[in-house]
Amino acid sequence: MIPLMNLDRQYASLQEQLDEAALKVLHSGNYILGEEVTEFEKEFANYCGVKYAVGVGNGTDALIIALQACGIKPGDEVITCAMSFFATAEAIGIVGATPVFVDCKKDTFVIDSAKIEEKITNKTKAIIPIHLYGQCAEMDEIKNIAKKYNLKVIEDAAQAAGAEYKGKKAGAMGDVGCFSFFPTKNLGCAGDGGIITTNDEEVYKQCLALRVHGSGMNGLFTYGKRKNIDVSEENIDFNGNLPKYFNFVLGHNSRLDALQAALLRVKLPHLENWNSIRRNFAAEYNDKINNAVIIKPVCGKDSLHIYYVYVILTEHRDELRKKMDEEGIATGVYFPVPLHLQKVFEDLGYTEGDMPNAEYLAAHSLAIPMFAELTEEEINKVVEVINGFER
Repeated sequence: MIPLMNLDRQYASLQEQLDEAALKVLHSGNYILGEEVTEFEKEFANYCGVKYAVGVGNGTDALIIALQACGIKPGDEVITCAMSFFATAEAIGIVGATPVFVDCKKDTFVIDSAKIEEKITNKTKAIIPIHLYGQCAEMDEIKNIAKKYNLKVIEDAAQAAGAEYKGKKAGAMGDVGCFSFFPTKNLGCAGDGGIITTNDEEVYKQCLALRVHGSGMNGLFTYGKRKNIDVSEENIDFNGNLPKYFNFVLGHNSRLDALQAALLRVKLPHLENWNSIRRNFAAEYNDKINNAVIIKPVCGKDSLHIYYVYVILTEHRDELRKKMDEEGIATGVYFPVPLHLQKVFEDLGYTEGDMPNAEYLAAHSLAIPMFAELTEEEINKVVEVINGFER
């Protein structure tokens, strides 16, 4: 079977370094936060071109904490794209806000920025553009809209570590960026992991507090922000106790493990090369796939795509998927149900037909094998089966 993604091959290519990094952490006895996390945060912030990064438990927590750090609260509305992994909208709902969905573009699959402004109300407080499949949303247009209406921009960059828009890295263009290090991502750890990026020191301090139960001096700072009072000069006597036992706001237990940070530190220097290899493979697919019933993905003129997944469209998706399975080629669907039609959001009143592009993508898209360790033989086999598919 030619896999859709493969983790074994990447591990094998870095086994000695990864094993050494893991054993170093195990021998240290320091497993939660600590030096490995601090150093990875610095390295990832530098990679993205931002001042600060905060490691958290996973990409979903990154979104939730970022929303809270940006002041999003119950009763607010947050605009996002109808085509994404569920966590994007779930995070909005968990903080008590209402997700407001906008359709994606039919060619690049990212949020249609031309349709955002019509969804803005006096309750709208933020926009979450999704850098879907490894391609950045049209951030200039989105940021202009946000500036006009004084909205926060929270980038969902879960699938886009290393992607660029007009030369700027994902996670460096909005008020906050949110990443996932789920193992299958272009930069993945050996379990769950995530990170928040920002240039805003106040947001940074709040994220630090929120990932550890709203405690310590950063928790006090966050308390002051929410109460609109100056606590910068306030002296807190911990009476010899650890600051983590003094809680000022409700937060989360969401910390990036030292083990995961150590593994990510080994992998990060390879990310640019891995992304470049993926682009080369995508170019091969674009060049060699010539079946008339297949629509190949489009890369926007201002985007540097990292191809977390390579997604084709066809009216005969299910038949092609069956054929590829018979030929020993794994495929995937990202994602079979657009967010506005998920059962959990039925009370929002969306119906089939409201987001035609997202609905078409959900019904006709197919991800084919894409990872940096694919072989030329495997790529040619995938192309051969797709080109030989007949209807």
